[in-house]
Amino acid sequence: MANINFHFKTNYVVSSKIEPFYKGGKVQISKDEQYIFCTCGSRVNVLEISTGKIVHSIEHDDQEDITSFALSCDDEMLVTASRALLLKQWDWRQAQCTRSWKAIHTIPIASLTFDSTSTLLATGGCDGTIKLWDVVKQYCTHNLKGSSGVVHLVEFHPDSERLQLFSSSLDCGIRLWDLRTSQCVFVLQSHYSAVTSLSFSPDGDTMISSGRDKICTVWDLKSQTAKRTVPIYEAVEGVVILPAKTNLSQIGVKNRDLHFITAGSKGLLRVWEGSTGRCVYNQPLPSTLGPSSEDEEEKDDDDPRSLTYLLHLPASARLATVTAEHNIVLYQLPDLSTQQQFVGYSDEVLDVKFLGPNDSHIVVATNSCQLKVFELLANSCQILYGHSDTVLSLDVFKKDCVFASCAKDRSVRVWHMDADSGHVRCVAYGTGHTNAVGSISCSRMKASFIVSGSQDCTVKVWDLPADLLAAETDLHQLAARATEKAHDKDVNSVAVSPNDKLLASGSQDRTAKLWSLAGEGTVDLLGVFRGHRRSVWAVCFSPVDQVLATSSADGAAKLWSLQDFSCLKTFEGHDASVLKVIFVSRGTQLLSSGSDGLVKLWTIKTNECVKTLDAHQDKVWGLHSGRKDDKMVTGSADSIITVWMDVTEVELAEEQAKREDQIIEQQKLSNLLHEKKYLKALGLAISLDQPHTVLSVIKAIRQTGDSSELLEKTVLKLRVDQKESLLRYCGVWNTNARNCLDAQAVLKVLLTHLPPDELLQYQGARAVLEGLIPYTERHMQRIGRLLQASMFLNYMWQKMRVAGAPSCVEEMDTSPLGSEPVCMIDKEAATGTGKEGSGNDGDPNCPAEEEGHADADEVSATEKSATNGNHRPEEETEESSEEDEEPDQMTVNAAKCSPLTS
Repeated sequence: MANINFHFKTNYVVSSKIEPFYKGGKVQISKDEQYIFCTCGSRVNVLEISTGKIVHSIEHDDQEDITSFALSCDDEMLVTASRALLLKQWDWRQAQCTRSWKAIHTIPIASLTFDSTSTLLATGGCDGTIKLWDVVKQYCTHNLKGSSGVVHLVEFHPDSERLQLFSSSLDCGIRLWDLRTSQCVFVLQSHYSAVTSLSFSPDGDTMISSGRDKICTVWDLKSQTAKRTVPIYEAVEGVVILPAKTNLSQIGVKNRDLHFITAGSKGLLRVWEGSTGRCVYNQPLPSTLGPSSEDEEEKDDDDPRSLTYLLHLPASARLATVTAEHNIVLYQLPDLSTQQQFVGYSDEVLDVKFLGPNDSHIVVATNSCQLKVFELLANSCQILYGHSDTVLSLDVFKKDCVFASCAKDRSVRVWHMDADSGHVRCVAYGTGHTNAVGSISCSRMKASFIVSGSQDCTVKVWDLPADLLAAETDLHQLAARATEKAHDKDVNSVAVSPNDKLLASGSQDRTAKLWSLAGEGTVDLLGVFRGHRRSVWAVCFSPVDQVLATSSADGAAKLWSLQDFSCLKTFEGHDASVLKVIFVSRGTQLLSSGSDGLVKLWTIKTNECVKTLDAHQDKVWGLHSGRKDDKMVTGSADSIITVWMDVTEVELAEEQAKREDQIIEQQKLSNLLHEKKYLKALGLAISLDQPHTVLSVIKAIRQTGDSSELLEKTVLKLRVDQKESLLRYCGVWNTNARNCLDAQAVLKVLLTHLPPDELLQYQGARAVLEGLIPYTERHMQRIGRLLQASMFLNYMWQKMRVAGAPSCVEEMDTSPLGSEPVCMIDKEAATGTGKEGSGNDGDPNCPAEEEGHADADEVSATEKSATNGNHRPEEETEESSEEDEEPDQMTVNAAKCSPLTS
């Protein structure tokens, strides 16, 4: 190995991440047109348009998926609806819930919208009903019934004085509701499939509806009739009426008649004239699609470019579209030029590479036919169209910002990014493989050729024309210089040596092979590397030595000599397939990534793994090192792209100091608990803002002998801000059945000793208290069922007596495990010492001698009750003595049953 004296890498830290922020569902833009609101599972993310960054993330405490949301027209309130049938009102700028209430709907809400005054909120439910809420006075004003099935669309008339609401459900009709009478005054019938959107004219007298039945209907709201039905010839997901006073001649608007723009399954924006129903403008397809674009035009429903939303930004004269692949694209009027693009969800990341002279960009291949190019500093993105099927692999040339891609469509493409503008265009493409092309590699000395490996078991060498970057518009078609059947199974990986003279290939047939590229029109085999027990996933040449690295599905990475094809070293440590391997630190170290989600850093000389990075939650397909070898990027099947920086010793020391501080604080907390200084321990845990640690302190207090008194004394001595945090934590703990008793114990102290006015002054107290109600009801129902079951068990035990059993037999302890008894049994009646009869309840089969045993059982049970937790037998005896029931009758004192505060 080369003996080079320099600093070895010891660790990487995360520099930045590109994570999913939109996974489908509703998208809304704020009135000031600065933010995009979109759903992502249990969160509503707020994207700042100018920076492309997520500035706020609103999430329900119960982590239930959000089914819909609505932003008020004044941008002040955000209301979300979840599967838990709760509506929550948010101060979204502070990411704080200000109020929550039950939705009344019996099943989840499908749609929400505010009126123009931001005072009325309409909710359309999957139960076929529509509720209207006054969000200022906080009550339900209307309950509109009559819709059939899911109400997926609700929209107020923009003129608030008309007090009209439009809705649509599974019957495909558009219902017009008069809010003065709470009656449906008319049903607009025109569509035969789901109505997807409504758009109103400025005067409010004309409305256009779009549907998946491939038509748009122009309605006269005065006469409540259809003026014209316009065939669109594609499933329409969004429609917007264009402003009449704006010059839009560049998109076919030649007069001031009503014009509207549609977005649908074909993925194009089209402008229509309302009076004639004529299409006056078709948005052109991207110019880089090449010869396959004609086939793509035939696709409708399965086209990844199909649009799902169309939004109008009138203040800035822009339009926003949302694609089926969760991309958000902003267009500028009047020419519909692309202004900004945001990738909401990348799906499975299959490959990722740095791009640009200073690694300023990354190019990403996902489970899609589109490529994404991200600018790391600006968070902007370009979506590249060209391939017609999933892109599988990428590689970059060292100079000129040129990279290559290959895909399942059996083609290869070469792309160029302008260093000044950052604009990327396709400059060449090649076809010839008979199956999916799974790997590609670029020449290293200069941009002269590329090599591809395919599932058809062949490798191809493609020469690039000398004038590749000369023309701005010409798309070069490549021809293969050489084709060779390289393996018996799929070719998984190809790599070109640093001097452009050798080629390595790895295959499903468990071998790697070395080839010569020196021949004219041929690829000559030089040798075979054998030793892996399963498929070879990746091959990589050392930048300084005559060594080849391979990684395999057998969980190992190997180093091979190019001289005699022998195995020099084996690196084992991954628990599953090793998917990628690359050289770093001038060939003295290796980076490997696996399907276990780990990235490992190896030092070749010592054969040692010096660092394991828990990088992702799924397979790490993408792994690439920067040009300066000071950073790397990883892409995973978990849809996350992570940029890592090689940290210096100083940074490592700082991180170590932070970890040591955390350890010291934890040790201090442990000591306080051991010394039973619970007040200081609780205060320290709250100051660390770690709810789980606070919960552990509460549990420790409640395990003491006088838990109730000690907990009360400790909580009441806390500062106001600490009590505020504790109340907030209780709202989180109460959502979990395991922790609800601890939460309720703390709540009992706070609600008993603090006046309501003081509690309501706590930040977010109203929302926390309202959120406690549904979960507390659930816990009470669960404990009620458990109480009934335990009562029945106790009753059956009292009834069961074994004839001839010795009197010393001890009665089974069926008392609950809480700190107080949750039910009281009339022992006098149960043992037959009451006013009437005996414990056998008149059963002739029960021997009289059992009376003596019943007395012994009563004593045994009383003794156990005195030693079991905090049970107080004296209180139980007093309670039982107050009852005057028939013999053998069990009585339960409901006032004593307090399972949630025990």
